[in-house]
Amino acid sequence: MTSLRRSLPVLGLAAASALVLAGCAGTAAGDDATDGKIAVVASTNVYGQIAEEIGGDLVDVTSIVANESQDPHSFEPSARDQLAVSKADLVIENGGGYDAFIDALIESSATEAPVVTAVEYSHDWPENAGHDEESAGDAEDHAHDHGDHEHVEGFNEHVWYDPHTIAHVAEAIAHELGELSPDDAETFTANAEAFAGGIEGLEASLDEIGAAHGGEKVFVTEPVPVYLVQAAGLENATPEKFSEAVEEGQDVAPATLLESLALVQGGEVGVVITNTQTGGAETQQIVDEADGLGIPVIAFSETLPEGQTYISWMQANIEALNGALQA
Repeated sequence: MTSLRRSLPVLGLAAASALVLAGCAGTAAGDDATDGKIAVVASTNVYGQIAEEIGGDLVDVTSIVANESQDPHSFEPSARDQLAVSKADLVIENGGGYDAFIDALIESSATEAPVVTAVEYSHDWPENAGHDEESAGDAEDHAHDHGDHEHVEGFNEHVWYDPHTIAHVAEAIAHELGELSPDDAETFTANAEAFAGGIEGLEASLDEIGAAHGGEKVFVTEPVPVYLVQAAGLENATPEKFSEAVEEGQDVAPATLLESLALVQGGEVGVVITNTQTGGAETQQIVDEADGLGIPVIAFSETLPEGQTYISWMQANIEALNGALQA
């Protein structure tokens, strides 16, 4: 196992460095007033918005990373963020080394709040025995047996681009909210079921792409959208060393760059997908090459764009992918 986790400072940060953070309709990190609502802290606004879908007016959600200028891989939290975690009734993180800052906040704040870790609900997670046999009790164990979730070699931690995984994450959130407020458990379950209906719509759209374009090759400059690409029945043809280097903010080796350019030039790649939050000179070379050859280039983000829900955002990404394949 190779750890990419950084040792992040979480104490003694100047209050002036605190960001004004909000999760969609949620409060800024560290706000005291929850009006009797369940206080939920999410590492990013992706999970914060999902929590709002499940909790409705019964939750007060704080999303620590809430805009596209913040990279969760390298985000350094403030004292205000630590205060928010210390007061949380429920914490939601991605895990897998993606948002290691939240693990540091959980540790330093000594919070006893349950933690829902999204990567644990992925079929690809090494310790996941499968969803079909998982009970509500197992979901509770996931949330309460929180430990360090460092990067796992060979595992793509960007699981929010896998709608199937997110359906299970939503179930886990509903379960934990129901444990915290038993009188409202049926409401949370009903909201999770409605959310699952939206997920089914996404999966139907992905199936349509698979039926029309299954097996076609795409090039992803960074591994964020790979789960969505695979769910659409497409082949990720990107050299692994290229996407890994871009993700880690490193220079792409010259031989890998030449291999990648040759792949784009070879005429088999139908779409190039970039990440709006990471890039570099080598990524730009791939984009320029694709543009010169008339290959469509689309960009996906890691955090939820303003005014979008998880479902509407993923549907827009799917439609962009479908449009590029048809171009």
